[in-house]
Amino acid sequence: MMHDVIIIGGSYSGLSAGLQLARARRKVLVIDAGQRRNRFAATSHGFLGQDGQPPQVIAAEGRSQLMEYPTVTWVQDSVVQASGHLDGFSVRTPCNGAFKARHLILATGVVDELPAIPGLKERWGKRVFHCPYCHGYELEQGRIGVLATSPLAMHHALMLPDWGATTLFTNGVFTPDAEQKLQLDRRAVRVESTAVSAISGERADLELVDGRVIALDGVFTMSRTQISPLVEHLGCELADGPTGPYVHTNETRQTSVPGVFACGDTSLAAGSVALAVGEGVRAGVGAHFSLIM
Repeated sequence: MMHDVIIIGGSYSGLSAGLQLARARRKVLVIDAGQRRNRFAATSHGFLGQDGQPPQVIAAEGRSQLMEYPTVTWVQDSVVQASGHLDGFSVRTPCNGAFKARHLILATGVVDELPAIPGLKERWGKRVFHCPYCHGYELEQGRIGVLATSPLAMHHALMLPDWGATTLFTNGVFTPDAEQKLQLDRRAVRVESTAVSAISGERADLELVDGRVIALDGVFTMSRTQISPLVEHLGCELADGPTGPYVHTNETRQTSVPGVFACGDTSLAAGSVALAVGEGVRAGVGAHFSLIM
């Protein structure tokens, strides 16, 4: 069977893209491995109408609504190979074989590579975060730490005082210059240069190599992000983002490969449910227009 569009990834952007195509009565196949990036978080925030909902509830409701359309098929699997050209793409899965489509939408998201600090991984999405807009408010103006992984930690450090008293832990990654120190002073950000050895406690206490323990209510840090190898299989052009590469797209969310579109964290150097849903709309509409033209 030749589908009009195969969407690889059934999280927020993939669901949103599929909805546009389903409402255009196009034959859509969604292939999803069930590994949402925000699966570690208990609640999702900043998405109008869904603020405070568990992420899995938002995703499940989105899937339920999408599957009401008779032209949509869902396969629970991963995609291990993708190839082809406009009007003749093929993808292969380990459990369900191969599928064909005229167009592809990559909604594969990214994988977070976290700082190698004991205790951090266990608190990711719970007390260690990357997005202040998603999780800052719930810290109730408490004690916030910024754990530097690069000089880009300045971005977090200057934002977060709006959510609570902030300490920047440079952790041997960089030393703020004179201008940066002035910026931090203006925002009342404390700077701690002693390296962090671990994160412990019920919340997110930072243990320093000199034996001190800094009690915090939450920590923000930047992961490195890795995109799906399918991007390389298809030959899509990449762009450099602040935390890693992402897929370059035009205004319709088409990649450098005709007939291949990308949306969500795959093609946007930011992580947000609301942004992913909006980008999915653009990719779904873009793919539909391409099918027409």
